[in-house]
Amino acid sequence: MAQETIFSKIIRKEIPADILYQDDLVTAFRDIQPKAKTHILIIPNVLIPTVNDVEPDHELALGRMFTVARKLASDAGIAEDGYRLIMNCNRHGGQEVYHIHLHLVGGEPLGPLLSL
Repeated sequence: MAQETIFSKIIRKEIPADILYQDDLVTAFRDIQPKAKTHILIIPNVLIPTVNDVEPDHELALGRMFTVARKLASDAGIAEDGYRLIMNCNRHGGQEVYHIHLHLVGGEPLGPLLSL
């Protein structure tokens, strides 16, 4: 069993977060250390530590993460100009919280690289 993370507590609303979207599969909230004008994290409600831990039964939640990203980008008014979706895997990939999460960043020109 994977170890619980701060994201698990956000899903259960045990700690405060600016939750923008939540359903039975995913939760989305504003990053507390934003790297761009708009920086939202979209996470599956089931704990999947890294992309290396993804299984076929996670496909519905992972697909929902992308449709929620599209909706939130539109809601934030950044869809037309563009945005970036980033998912890090493990230490060398820059992952800090071991509960997979999709970064939705935008609202300003991001340039060729963005360090999260």
